[in-house]
Amino acid sequence: MNQPIHPVPLAAIDRILAMAFAEDHPRGDLTADTIVPVDARATAVVSAREPGVLAGGLVFARAMSTLNENIEVTQLVADGEKFAAGDELLKVEGPAASVLSAERVALNLLQRMSAIATATRELVDLVSHTKARIADTRKTTPGLRVLERYAVRCGGGVNHRDNLSEAFMAKDNHLALLGEGEELTAALEAVRARLGHTTAMEVEVDRIEQIPAVLAAKVDIIMLDNFDLADIPDAIELIGGQAIIEASGTVSASTARAIAETGVDIISSGAITHSVRAIDLGLDMVIA
Repeated sequence: MNQPIHPVPLAAIDRILAMAFAEDHPRGDLTADTIVPVDARATAVVSAREPGVLAGGLVFARAMSTLNENIEVTQLVADGEKFAAGDELLKVEGPAASVLSAERVALNLLQRMSAIATATRELVDLVSHTKARIADTRKTTPGLRVLERYAVRCGGGVNHRDNLSEAFMAKDNHLALLGEGEELTAALEAVRARLGHTTAMEVEVDRIEQIPAVLAAKVDIIMLDNFDLADIPDAIELIGGQAIIEASGTVSASTARAIAETGVDIISSGAITHSVRAIDLGLDMVIA
């Protein structure tokens, strides 16, 4: 990646690791603590068994040092960079028992984050000839959102609202309670009057007939949710530059390019965080 990737705060990483090790290492490692000599040291390498995009090098290193601060990790491929099958990604050196005890937690997070970065980069590359940007959604693993959203950034994507407190976004179930036509416009205008001037308003529509009432309220962003591809150009024409246009729903590698070529501004995908398969990475001991 050519631009800096906003990092994850260390406190957030440590909070997640504390939870992970409480689950996986509650009373030590029965195997490593009994079979590995106390003074044994290890050198190990994390290698890729398939191509992808790396995300989570610092998380991996932090996980390794959680159980033993004397473990050193050298990152050989930067976050956001592509790697090929067989590439060495990170090198680990330190007390052998601690390396073995931290291996699974560290790899689990690295594999998932790299899978998200890889899936995101695939979509980003597919739409790179258009103005569309790829964004994530709130469909993240509970407790891991901060890491998964960082992985999206490593893949070249951008983040949607981080949580329910951060932004106003009226979805279909909200609109179902507000009525249609002038009723909907009035409800949205009342919201605008209560919100601060720096707060953007986004409204989701699932059919073109909803757009005029939403536009009349002068919202900032209109999400076209699960629109047929053939209907998106008509929606864009109707909106006429009066709002940022986001397309969402059933976004995949097979649909992203065509959606982007309609001229939307943002394409949001839940699949890049909720449906990825962990990238196959392995940690292997280097035998002298």
